[in-house]
Amino acid sequence: MQMVSSIISRTITSLSKTRSPILLKCPFFAATTQKLQQPEIPRDFRKWGSVGFCRMSKFANGFTPLQTKPLDSIVDVEILKDRYLDDIASIWDDYHLGRGHIGASMKAKFYNLLEHRASECRYFVIPVWRESGYTTMFVQCQTPHILFTGLEDYKARRTQAAPYFTVTFYKEFTETRDLVLIRGDVVFTSKLTDSEAEWLIETVQSFYLNDARYKLVERFNKETHDFEFKDVLQALNMSIL
Repeated sequence: MQMVSSIISRTITSLSKTRSPILLKCPFFAATTQKLQQPEIPRDFRKWGSVGFCRMSKFANGFTPLQTKPLDSIVDVEILKDRYLDDIASIWDDYHLGRGHIGASMKAKFYNLLEHRASECRYFVIPVWRESGYTTMFVQCQTPHILFTGLEDYKARRTQAAPYFTVTFYKEFTETRDLVLIRGDVVFTSKLTDSEAEWLIETVQSFYLNDARYKLVERFNKETHDFEFKDVLQALNMSIL
């Protein structure tokens, strides 16, 4: 836990010296904890291109941007729109089984809350437990997309760091079925397993939708000096190493 806190601290110091473009966009990496206006899309997000779902093999230098995949190129939207809500969710989930992607869904009202909170607090850190320890993911929200990158890779590469895992929310059935479809893709299977990716989707939602957990997200973005990584571990019932 101390090592993670040290990485976060060194990242802040390093970015402060280099005046990285993200320094102006993310309160977590800023020299002040003053609340900022809603930021535009960070340059590192634009560099990665539009978020989509094709697995790529390149990394950092020569990284191939993810290609956007419209919903109607994944499933037949015209057929689905006449189905009941539960049928749509089941068909969507079943479609992704064994295909190397993550499929899920959520109520539109919960997505609207997530979208609102993510627009105000775009960044967070989530530990992923592995055997006797954990690795920490740096979360960047730019709804309808969420990106997950290893914190150590982000520290080392900053704007050159490629996402390990991407998530996109599809809102085509929001008005007619009160439903938002979720699709995720593990970009680097050597960095993250599908089960870990599925857990990240559930966990990031819990931090943005649960009022008590969201206070940690707010502290991370707006009151950086008061943020304690151990509070995240405790919220997830993980051991403090």
